[in-house]
Amino acid sequence: MVLVAVAVGAGVHLAGRQDGPPDTRARQYKEFDACLLTGDKGIAQGTDAASAWQGMQRASLQTRARINYVPVTGAQSSANTQPFLNSLMQRHCGVLIAVGTPQARVAHEAAAKHPEVRFVLVDGASSAADHKAGNVTVAKPGDALPETVADAIKRAVDASGQ
Repeated sequence: MVLVAVAVGAGVHLAGRQDGPPDTRARQYKEFDACLLTGDKGIAQGTDAASAWQGMQRASLQTRARINYVPVTGAQSSANTQPFLNSLMQRHCGVLIAVGTPQARVAHEAAAKHPEVRFVLVDGASSAADHKAGNVTVAKPGDALPETVADAIKRAVDASGQ
């Protein structure tokens, strides 16, 4: 009985081995992350975050940057948003897109502390004059949002040398 279990275990182990080159269909990503911080609806269809996500997907296909998003759960306040932003900063995001008023507010405050990160703020109320940091782009909700987000990611990936 033990011998059968060992033989089956060895067979499973060997079946998992790859004797050739990696699957050419597997996507090879660069060491560059673009992160999206959203409200509690996440990237639900019809939201500004969904439009930003479309732009991120487009940029990822063109640049091979990794993309991810984190929705802020619970109270939609700056105080509650801060830990979610901190978790994204620990992932070393090269670009951080913040959609929503509390998300944009907290990201704007972080921009001064993280000049190496490119921030894109989408809250519908801010203007470029409100954000003097050179690493901050204000994007307006609407039809051009996916392209604005994709362009910001492409520029950041190009600037990173990845």
